[in-house]
Amino acid sequence: MMRRREFITLLGGAAAAWPIAAHAQQPAKLPVIGFLNPSSADGWESRLRAFRQGLKETGFIEGENVAVEYRWAENQFDRLPVLAAEFVRRQVAVIVTTGSPAAALAAKAATTTIPVVFGVPEDPVRSGLVASLARPGGNATGINFFSIELVAKRLEILREMVPATTRIAVLINPADAAASEAMLKDVEAATRAVGLQIQVLRANTNREIDAAFAAFGRERPDALLVSGGPFLLSRRVQLALLAARHAVPASYGAREYVEIGGLMSYGANVADAYRQVGVYAGRILKGAKPADLPVMQSTKFELIINLAAARALSLEVPPTLLGRADEVIE
Repeated sequence: MMRRREFITLLGGAAAAWPIAAHAQQPAKLPVIGFLNPSSADGWESRLRAFRQGLKETGFIEGENVAVEYRWAENQFDRLPVLAAEFVRRQVAVIVTTGSPAAALAAKAATTTIPVVFGVPEDPVRSGLVASLARPGGNATGINFFSIELVAKRLEILREMVPATTRIAVLINPADAAASEAMLKDVEAATRAVGLQIQVLRANTNREIDAAFAAFGRERPDALLVSGGPFLLSRRVQLALLAARHAVPASYGAREYVEIGGLMSYGANVADAYRQVGVYAGRILKGAKPADLPVMQSTKFELIINLAAARALSLEVPPTLLGRADEVIE
């Protein structure tokens, strides 16, 4: 009888210990990265793949030892502060912002303690994100992948492609006010230096893009320079089709436009920039402080030319330009 009672007591004790043991074996809570972008997720697969590669290089794999929560503002820039505040309440380990300085500025305004890693297309000192490139200070650092600063070079290459250019149209997104103003300032300086006339077109919706191209019937430019930014990138198919329909040679800042039929692009290798953003996020998860990580600047730039688009526009691509191209799409 005693043995039976002892057995029941032991069994009861073991059962009481099971929840403790089971709890101890549960996986630790994963650190969370908050990923903030002004655009939509459509068409960002290659850039996100590069970001995850950067995380992997520092030992982090999404879903295994780190979680990533994505927030897309769908081109509504006034939502960025709300989405950034959501990450702060969620107490994420790192906030990663891409696509526009507006997203990084929203994150920085929302918190002074959570690290922010940005990928921006312009000088982050000029936009007020960091004190200096070498010593960012504060809680933010990241990558400058030079889109706005390359305007003069893009203009030079576009004139080489279309030598008779005297009037150029520039398409910008007014919702991304800071980036658009910075680009316009650089465009105006570059066009003034070479004596070109400039026509500024503004578009923040699909309908406004259509209206901007319809204006070409009244004031036809010789060429088109499309601003960078997540919204216009998300509308790259529409832009490439309209440029072809209106027979306007267009230059873009990212290779994705040329891959779907745009004429040419010159800019930083954005995939490499996103990889570096992932690397910095991983280093911070391992304990590095943003203030100690200097802002990196893209060093890989690429000229992509679509020969089929050039032929459709009856353009003869200069051999010197073809020789400098990093990739020629037949």
